[in-house]
Amino acid sequence: MDKVVKTRRGGPRTFDRDEAIDIAMRLFWRHGYEGVSLNDLTAAIGVAPPSLYSAFGSKAGLYREALERYFGLRGPVWDIKPTTTLQETVETLLHKAIDAVIDPAGERGCMISSGMIQCGPDHAELARELAERRDTMRDMIAATLEHWLDRDHALSLARYLVAVLQGLSVQAYDGASREELRQVSDEVIAGLKARMFS
Repeated sequence: MDKVVKTRRGGPRTFDRDEAIDIAMRLFWRHGYEGVSLNDLTAAIGVAPPSLYSAFGSKAGLYREALERYFGLRGPVWDIKPTTTLQETVETLLHKAIDAVIDPAGERGCMISSGMIQCGPDHAELARELAERRDTMRDMIAATLEHWLDRDHALSLARYLVAVLQGLSVQAYDGASREELRQVSDEVIAGLKARMFS
């Protein structure tokens, strides 16, 4: 494991860098980037600020690594394979998203879907990086939808689905149950059916 030395009274000892990223990921996931202070991070990880800076360069550097860890947890939910129909594929995407944002093994919501929607000007670069990840999410969904739709319609539906995913993330963070979120996905599917057969 990648260990980083930190100094305490009684001499140096090490902290586990992977564990530090996991702890930071949980804090950022639960409270957002600006809701987590350097003191919060160092207290939770059990390391002095100089050691954190030595290991990650900055709070932003640790946040980026925490995002990568989050991204790799189960693979992105929007990276779906086309199934037999457009409706089944969209349903799979929505159900995977609901499972992810209320998974009891994690925190509620999605670090990427609802991360850094608002922030101070000092963190605009990080906010742009999150927006780019959301753009990637939209483009990956659109690429899958192109199995049934032309490019313009696929992009339009993908943009709508990303808006739904962001809403599911926020509602999950606010405490919505699986059943309540499934009601949302059912409405989306019903609307898609009506559009397809109108």
